[in-house]
Amino acid sequence: MIAILISGTVAMVVALLGTPLVISYFRQRGFGQMIREEGPEHHQAKAGTPTMGGTAIVLAALAGYLLGHVGSARFAPGGVLLTFTFVGMAAVGFADDFIKVRLQRNLGLNKTTKFVGQGVIAVLFATLGPTLAGLPRNVSVAGTIAVDIPTAAFIIWVFVLLSGTSNAVNLTDGLDGLAAGSGAMVFGAYTLIAFWQFRNPEAYGIDAAAALDAAILAAAVLAACLGFLWYNAPPAKIFMGDTGSLALGGLLAAISIMTGTQFLLVLLGGLYVVVTSSVIIQVFSYKVFGRRVFRMAPLHHHFELMGWKESTIIVRFWIVAAIGIALGLGAYYAEFLDRVGVSG
Repeated sequence: MIAILISGTVAMVVALLGTPLVISYFRQRGFGQMIREEGPEHHQAKAGTPTMGGTAIVLAALAGYLLGHVGSARFAPGGVLLTFTFVGMAAVGFADDFIKVRLQRNLGLNKTTKFVGQGVIAVLFATLGPTLAGLPRNVSVAGTIAVDIPTAAFIIWVFVLLSGTSNAVNLTDGLDGLAAGSGAMVFGAYTLIAFWQFRNPEAYGIDAAAALDAAILAAAVLAACLGFLWYNAPPAKIFMGDTGSLALGGLLAAISIMTGTQFLLVLLGGLYVVVTSSVIIQVFSYKVFGRRVFRMAPLHHHFELMGWKESTIIVRFWIVAAIGIALGLGAYYAEFLDRVGVSG
């Protein structure tokens, strides 16, 4: 527990003190956000706001994770693998952001290159996880509710989960503070889940050290998101960019695999599911029927064009995220009680 508190405290302090330095550094080099011309008109005022702020989140979280092990906590292969995934996805996002700001265009990495980068990380996670960290090759719902699958299918499933979740968070990162605030809540939930598994290793049949390491990292990312949110809240002084959104989404998927909550992530990350679904519905409707369901996708832009204030949309979407997390944690705890034979 002390390691988790240290990790979160360090990450929060580093994010609060370090983000202004990142803002100043990127502003001096003209690393400003390009705004889509087809987006809401008032977003044009945000053009030039420093981006790639996910760098601050990643560095703060890494500082918290590393210093959280100063005491008795030890590094576990599973935790190191999660950290690799987190940093690797951030690197893919950073390359995408850097190309955008360097060439002053909205398009960074093309889709193929981005998927290749995500695919390499997914393959490494899927192959190293079972051998180094003892991860089961399965598709899990919660706890021990899971279905074992062949190695090849597991690699494909990990790629789908990592790329899908990272891109879902990326789609949600369209309003100031929306992704950072919701991300903090989801990582807070995973801090609780991982710590619960650490305290009940026999019930889950896992390595307690790995569960603790996952909790330490999740707490660090939670705190880093909150520290970053201080500057990312509307009106944002910096955007997290793909550097942050791909890192957060990729880590969420990786932790869901490690904690056996892959399908439960649909509830815990319910906001991301809703936002991504709005894009899928919009594209399908337009291509098949030639009509748009929403005024604009992702969904938060639809409400902007309806006249909702940005701050109103953000807070209400945070509420949606909180409801999904509450349902997910409730389902997780109910599954635990059922497994240990406690009626409630």
